Amino acid sequence: MLKNDVVYLRALEPTDLNFLYQVENNTNLWHVSGTQAPYSKYILEQYLQNATQDIYQAQQLRLAICTANHELVGLLDLFDFSPQNSRAGVGIVIAENKFKQQGYAKNALQLLIQYCFTVLNLNQLYANIEQDNTASLALFKAVNFELVGIKKQWNKRGNQFIDEALYQLINK
Repeated sequence: MLKNDVVYLRALEPTDLNFLYQVENNTNLWHVSGTQAPYSKYILEQYLQNATQDIYQAQQLRLAICTANHELVGLLDLFDFSPQNSRAGVGIVIAENKFKQQGYAKNALQLLIQYCFTVLNLNQLYANIEQDNTASLALFKAVNFELVGIKKQWNKRGNQFIDEALYQLINK
């Protein structure tokens, strides 16, 4: 289920520590994740040790995105998981430019959608995307997420406020 000809999704492994360290400490991504301080390897090791919790316990799930050649290229997050309301938020990152525009994100997102709607029996997924993140806007539109609203001046980046779009995908 979590595999196709292009990518597969898997649980995080202790060997992913250096990759996770690079992604979490990439200051160019902090505005997307709301991070304001670097993470130590020790903290990330602790996270990896506790990442075995079930999604129903942790209310979140992080999966590694790997190519068919077993190369780790990104991360996919389910967050704000609400079994009561049958929904979750989705976040995705492809770590390096050389792996972008290769179809990895789209394929990974399609696998995640299938998993969420068939295994977790969710009714909907949502994504918050800054209006200037054209690649993510195109990605989520390509897998049938629909724009349902704009949060005006939602995020502050430097001295500038950025609008954030709310996209949803309802299981039909």
